[in-house]
Amino acid sequence: MFRRHTVSTTCVLAATALALAAVPAGAERRAAGAPAMPAAPSATTAVSAVSAALKPPPNMLEALERDLGLTPAQAQARLLNEARLSPVAIQLSRRLGPRFGGVWLRGSTAHTLVAATTSAADIPTILDAGAQAEVVPRSLAELTVTKQKIDEALPPRPLVSSARFVDVKRNKVVVLSPKPDDAQNFVESAGVDEEAVVVLPSTEVPLTLNDLVGGNAYYIGVTSRCSIGFSVLKGTQQGFVSAGHCGRTGAATTGFNRVAQGTFQGSVFPGSDYSWVATNSDWTATPTVDNGAGGTVPVAGARVAVEGASVCRSGSTTDWHCGLIQQHDASVTYPQGTVFGLTRTNVCAEPGDSGGSFISIDQAQGVTSGGTGDCSQGGTTYFQPVGEILTAYGLSLRTTAGNPPPPVTGTCTGFPNTYTGTLAAGRSAYQPRGLYYRLTVGGLQTACLDGADGTDFDLYLQKWNGRNWAVVATSDSAGPDERISYTGTPGYYRYRVFSAAGSGPYTLGFRVPSAVTAPAGRLGR
Repeated sequence: MFRRHTVSTTCVLAATALALAAVPAGAERRAAGAPAMPAAPSATTAVSAVSAALKPPPNMLEALERDLGLTPAQAQARLLNEARLSPVAIQLSRRLGPRFGGVWLRGSTAHTLVAATTSAADIPTILDAGAQAEVVPRSLAELTVTKQKIDEALPPRPLVSSARFVDVKRNKVVVLSPKPDDAQNFVESAGVDEEAVVVLPSTEVPLTLNDLVGGNAYYIGVTSRCSIGFSVLKGTQQGFVSAGHCGRTGAATTGFNRVAQGTFQGSVFPGSDYSWVATNSDWTATPTVDNGAGGTVPVAGARVAVEGASVCRSGSTTDWHCGLIQQHDASVTYPQGTVFGLTRTNVCAEPGDSGGSFISIDQAQGVTSGGTGDCSQGGTTYFQPVGEILTAYGLSLRTTAGNPPPPVTGTCTGFPNTYTGTLAAGRSAYQPRGLYYRLTVGGLQTACLDGADGTDFDLYLQKWNGRNWAVVATSDSAGPDERISYTGTPGYYRYRVFSAAGSGPYTLGFRVPSAVTAPAGRLGR
């Protein structure tokens, strides 16, 4: 058992959470001898300050009040804090590099950002950014590798574990299981640090949320119904993304009004749970999400929300419900197989909501995959992050900005294989761990490189051709972040990360269409 060290800024918190929400990041601290902060404003004054700083999307405040049990003032304060602290979280993940242990929001109004690190030397950096610091024994990268090994050790059938995820607050990998003793035996056989894993008994058995009863949204065939995720573009072709289990590639769709709509251009399930549908000229892609009250919420981008942030879901069965993001990179075993890289939430959902939108304020998060419970009793719902879908198919999210932004913004999350390192200018690194992996079946491979700000890092996917390593896919934009999407044949592969300019840390995440053989040696140079 380890002792967690917590360091927070020395300050006196305001009497109301709403007043704290109006304070800029880092402003809670003051130097010794500095004049005291003025008294907290009244609730009326604070509400005005928050409203002026952030105008929430329609019906989001009401849903947060209902689903999280907040007052109107608390709901407004939460949204302001999330908008203020999310960029800080991304900044810290890059600054801490391989020592980064994860971030999460704390408090009913998300007034505190907590950043974990494996080194006490990072505490001043975290405090200067306006966050609270916790020193933990394991980095997020280490926990991600542990989870990957457990995923590989657990059988999909019989069901031993319904879900696995990294819990950064515990600094452990959590294994949910209806048979804890059996799950513990598999954990012990996985060759991982057992102190980094906790097995919890759970009756949770996630199911995909498609429905065979007609309703609104869109239909596949005569009776199957799912929900639209987000509008997208591929060049000038309009369409939308949804869940992979909703339909196979080539399947035709009709709209909520049973008018011909489009065709599935791609679909992946299990492994991942995503698809995209190209629509005909009768349908117009808009940067909006139905808010369940006769209005819409705008989609401005796809920045990944911090763990603990609020998130709302729109679906064709239960309309609009909100909750919190609990964990990223969860592995879920459905009856049809295991899906990796999902995000776990406490938002409710029901059959027919599959494929529907998950959005945090105005930032697209993902599409509904599956879960347990319902919207009468509450439950757990998982979503497929939208960034991976955009990367896989080369899509652009339709946003209020007009011109589509790059496919993904924020850090590389939701990938089952994650590696970190540091590069000097002009140097290269090969992943995984200087070795290679073996792909046993052909299919889509996706990768995401997140480099340090101010650098120009490039990414290359290489395949062994029997004599040397040949480059089969390249992403070499003039910046630190790169994306690769490549459909290839079985064989041996590796990634080369190259610094064209600048020095600093990087994170590489990648996904393959099947289990891979663990790195076992070197093939050439």
